[in-house]
Amino acid sequence: MPARVPRTHPYIPNSAPDARSSMLAAIGAQDVGEFYADIPAELRLDRPLRLPAPFTSEARLTAHLEELLSRNTAVPPGRSFLGAGCYRHHVPAVVDEIVNRSEFLTAYAGEPYEDHGRFQALWEYQSLMAELLAVDVVNVPTYDGFQAAATALRMAGRATGRPRLLLVGDIDPDRLSRIHDYVRGVHRVEPVAAEPAAVRAALAGGDVAAVYAQLTDFTGRVDPALPEYVELARAAGALSVVQVNPLSLGVLAPPASFGADLTCGELQPLGIHPSFGGGNAGFIGSADEPHLVAEYPSRLFGLAPTEVPGEYGFGDVAYERTSFALREEGKEWVGTAAALHGIAAGVYLALMGPHGMREIGETVLATTAYARQRLARVPGIELAEPEAVHFADFTLRYRDGHTAAEVSAALLARGLHGGTPAGPHEGRYCVTELHTQADLDHLADALEEIMK
Repeated sequence: MPARVPRTHPYIPNSAPDARSSMLAAIGAQDVGEFYADIPAELRLDRPLRLPAPFTSEARLTAHLEELLSRNTAVPPGRSFLGAGCYRHHVPAVVDEIVNRSEFLTAYAGEPYEDHGRFQALWEYQSLMAELLAVDVVNVPTYDGFQAAATALRMAGRATGRPRLLLVGDIDPDRLSRIHDYVRGVHRVEPVAAEPAAVRAALAGGDVAAVYAQLTDFTGRVDPALPEYVELARAAGALSVVQVNPLSLGVLAPPASFGADLTCGELQPLGIHPSFGGGNAGFIGSADEPHLVAEYPSRLFGLAPTEVPGEYGFGDVAYERTSFALREEGKEWVGTAAALHGIAAGVYLALMGPHGMREIGETVLATTAYARQRLARVPGIELAEPEAVHFADFTLRYRDGHTAAEVSAALLARGLHGGTPAGPHEGRYCVTELHTQADLDHLADALEEIMK
């Protein structure tokens, strides 16, 4: 492979060869490639990117992007049955109106510089989430729910000083990958079946930092044994970290109500539009216990007295915990946050209120039950877990040799998005409050044609 010729980028002064050499020498590195040693070799690209010639004008670039975007096909809510972590829910117009206000939209990283209400908005979000989760403390959002799970487990590891993490049940492979990546070198991660006996056996040895379990797992199944996992963890001196879909908490008991130490999850269902690789933010909640609060790496906003007696402002709580204050000595690095999504979730929760959250939770639960019953009547289809209660997500099993890939492709040809392959002969589906009975009957009719 020919050697790359160093060149200077017109807008990056430090790309000059002499500058690069001096910086490498100062840190004792021979080549930039040393910085990527932790990335597996099979994931690294050992050749230049095959990029087209650059555009020479903004107009040509704009035209090119518009042409690419025109290839997208909008899918009506009633024709999409995709979920598994990212969901289409109704987003009230007020949410978009507020989060697009300039004082919220443009401030970098959640830092207002001149506070036009942003600290208060985030405090209100934290307060509303704390009520939903039945906890005292909620962080400013992390990048996504994957990061929230990984960070909550590291918090548990630091609080207990123990090396093992038990991960219970069927977990989203992407979340599992993120957890492994974030805790490697510090903790051993062990998968455990969603059975109390299996969790009890895995806790033997006294070296488990946390038991990670899910109120609804990757298949959408509500785990009735979750309170028992929490009790088993406490008895073994470990912390319990529970993943939740926050929209389900209008009808399901929040894990903190039966003793969970840390609750985490993805904010996207709460008033945040799914988008092309975005629309995500993560939350972590806990009791106001010093040994847990000290381990939060992210910002926490609270009330602070002002110079005027009886008047309060909004600002950081225990700022000295963060890497903003400690820099490289911080327990975890934290930087740009998904704070704007936190404000969106706060507006959504304020609009919904307790009764609205209960109503939407009941609607999704009932719609899921109807969808499962209706689709299970299609010849050649059966439910993967017929006795379980599911929220939003569920899995269908195809008989008579029909493969998941074939069924998914046949649905797509009919303008329906669903049946994401969950195995050679299994497809995963999702329903929300946006799906009507007619939508589900239409899906059933399409599956009956495909399964003939």
